[in-house]
Amino acid sequence: MDMKRARSPRAPVDAEEDKRRPGWRSSGVRPELVLVGFLLTLPLLVFVFGGRWGSSSFPSSSAGSNPVDRHDVATDAGSATPQSTSVSGQASGRIALCRIRRVLLPEPLQIQPLPEAIPFPALPLPGAEAEEVRGVPQEVRPRDEAVPPGHQASQGRAQRRRRRVQVRGVVPLQRLGNRMLTIASTFLYALLTDRVLLMHVAPEQEGLFCEPFPGSSWVLPGDFPHNNPFALNIGAPESYANMLKNGVVRNDDPNVPASSLPPYVYLHIEQFRLKLSDNVFCDEDQVLLSKFNWMILKSDSYFAPALFLTPMFEKELARMFPKKESVFHHLGRYLFHPTNRVWGIISRYYEAYLARVDEKIGFQIRIFPEKPIKFENMYDQLVRCIREQKLLPELGTAEPTNSTAADAGKVKAVLIASLYSGYYEKIRGMYYENPTKTGEIVAVYQPSHEEEQQYTSNEHNQKALAEIYLLSYCDKITMSAWSTFGYVAYSFAGVKPWILLRPDWNKEVSEVACVRSTSVEPCLHSPPILGCRARKEVDAAAVKPYVRHCEDVGFGVKLFDN
Repeated sequence: MDMKRARSPRAPVDAEEDKRRPGWRSSGVRPELVLVGFLLTLPLLVFVFGGRWGSSSFPSSSAGSNPVDRHDVATDAGSATPQSTSVSGQASGRIALCRIRRVLLPEPLQIQPLPEAIPFPALPLPGAEAEEVRGVPQEVRPRDEAVPPGHQASQGRAQRRRRRVQVRGVVPLQRLGNRMLTIASTFLYALLTDRVLLMHVAPEQEGLFCEPFPGSSWVLPGDFPHNNPFALNIGAPESYANMLKNGVVRNDDPNVPASSLPPYVYLHIEQFRLKLSDNVFCDEDQVLLSKFNWMILKSDSYFAPALFLTPMFEKELARMFPKKESVFHHLGRYLFHPTNRVWGIISRYYEAYLARVDEKIGFQIRIFPEKPIKFENMYDQLVRCIREQKLLPELGTAEPTNSTAADAGKVKAVLIASLYSGYYEKIRGMYYENPTKTGEIVAVYQPSHEEEQQYTSNEHNQKALAEIYLLSYCDKITMSAWSTFGYVAYSFAGVKPWILLRPDWNKEVSEVACVRSTSVEPCLHSPPILGCRARKEVDAAAVKPYVRHCEDVGFGVKLFDN
C-alpha cells in the first residue's frame, strides 16, 4: 500500500512487560499535589486524581509496555501516596510522579487512509516550558519538604492540607464500551482539574490495555488504603448532592477553607431517570470540589460533553480541541493501547482477511435486553439500510460475462460484529449464492459469535476489544442505536456511521431503517440538568452551537463541529 496512515495503537514489545504493576509505597509530594479517587461503574472502576491547577501528575511504575519515543515526557523522582492509619507503617518507598504533556503517540499498524474519515488536526503540542499545559508540574517534592507560607496562594492555587483517606475499588462486570468511554471522560476531567489518575483493574480487565503513561502507571495498587465502594451509591451521605442537601457543605461561598471540608467527596454521575444524577457541571460546584483532597466518582456514561457545558472549562477545552467532535477520537487513541495478546488477535485477523481488499464495511449489531428485537426484524432492518444507503453492491440475476464495469473484480470485505451468527450466515449466503450486478466480490467475515454477553470472562473482553479495533478499520460503519461498543469503534475510525434506529417502545419494527450520524463523537445518553443557580432545566442543544441531540437517543447530546 503506497498511501498509509497511522490508525491503530502501537503494539507492546514484550508480553511480560504488560504484567508489570507498581507496588504501593509510602512517601509524598509538595502539599498542593494530592490524590483524589474516582470510582466508575458500569464499569465500576477506581480512579485516583490529585493536584490542582499547575500540577498534573501520574503515579509511576516501570515504563515497560511501550518503548516508542514518547515526545518529551519527563519523569520526576518525587512521590505521592496518601496513607491510612490502618496501614500506617506497613508501606515503604514511594510512588513517583511523572510529567506528561498532551500529545499523541505514534502508532504501528499502517493502513490506507479512509475516504470517509475526517482529517482531524493533532492536539496542540506545547513547545516550551512556558507553553506547557497548565497542570504539568515543574518539579515534584517530598510531602514533608517545607513550603513557604503563602507561596501557593500567591500563585492562585488552592491550599490543601494532608488528609488520610481509605479508598478501594471493585470493578463489577459491565460493557467494555461503557468502560472505555467513562475512562476517557474521567481522564479529560483529570486534565482540566490537574489531578492524578489511578484505577482499579479487576480480573476481567487484565490483559486488555497497556499502560498509557511512560514511566508511570494508572493502576491502583492492590494494597491501597481502602474503603467499601459498595457503600457508595446515589443515597450515600458522602455524595456531593447529599452533602449539599444536608447542609454539610455549601457551594455559595467561594472562600470556604479546605480544612473545613470532609476528607473526601463522592460524585455519583450515573444515568438516573434519563439524567446524570449529580449535577456538578456548574462553576460554583467545581470551585468547591477543587478544594477536596479526595474524590470518588461513579459513572456509566460518556460525560465529556457535560464538561463542555461547564463555563470554567470552556476556554481550555476550546484550546485543546479546535474540532469539537475529535474529543474521544484523540483521547481514546491516546489512552487505549491493546496488549500483546489482544494486538495479536487484531493484527492476525486484519492481515488474513482485511488488508488486501478494496473496501471494508463494518456492521455492528447489538440487541439490548430492555428492548429486545426479533432476529427477523433486525435483519430486515439491516438489509433495508444496506439497500437504501447503497452500502453493498446490488445482487444480480445472472453471472456477468466479460463485465466492463469500473468496479468489476473489486473485493469488498464485510466485517460483522455481533454476539450472534445469524446476520453473518444470511449476508454471507446472499452473496455466496448470487452474483453482484457490478461484478464486485463481497466477502463476509465474523471474528466471533459468543451468543451471550460474558461480563466475567477476560477472554470475552479481549475478543470484544479486538473487534472494536477491527471495526474501527472499516471505511464505512453501520451500528446499532445506543451501542457504546459502536460509539468507540466509529470514533476511533473518525468516520460518521449509519445508525440502525430502535423501534418505538410500543412497536417491533422501526419505520426508519438507519440515519447518518452528524458527528463522530459518542452520545451522552443522559445529559446533566443545566441552569445551575437558576434552578431550571436548560436544553444544551438549544444554547450551545456545538451541541446537538443524538440521532439514536433523542434526549441525549453529542458534540459536533458547526
